[in-house]
Amino acid sequence: MHIDKGKAKKLSGKCMCGAVAFEFFADRDDVIVCHCGQCRAWSGHLWASLNAPFDSLKIRKGEEALCWFKSSDYARRGYCKECGSALFWHGDKLEDYKHRIAIAAGAIEEGAPMKLSEHIFVADKGSYYEIADGLPQKETI
Repeated sequence: MHIDKGKAKKLSGKCMCGAVAFEFFADRDDVIVCHCGQCRAWSGHLWASLNAPFDSLKIRKGEEALCWFKSSDYARRGYCKECGSALFWHGDKLEDYKHRIAIAAGAIEEGAPMKLSEHIFVADKGSYYEIADGLPQKETI
């Protein structure tokens, strides 16, 4: 996939302990919040991520600390084996998504140009909270 580096912004991030550090080119600034049961179980609440071209992701430090968990028949999740930070969601078996990677918004450098844009899988959201920010809500994706 070709990345227009003139329009994309180079961003960086890391896990909580710093064992895994990465950089990528963000061609979007919209953060998507997923409320599906898997994301809630994995993150402890909900999953907020910025999607970027998969080929733009470069692990700068800690390749050996980055682990991948096959969470379904179509996707895997990347995390730090040292501190447990949830870092990535990659639909590596989905034609429409395998060329992109979802990067945990909380792991991206503070001050990066990002904004919440929508909620997905709200049909599966937890019963213990409400979504009241006025952003678009999709039952699935």
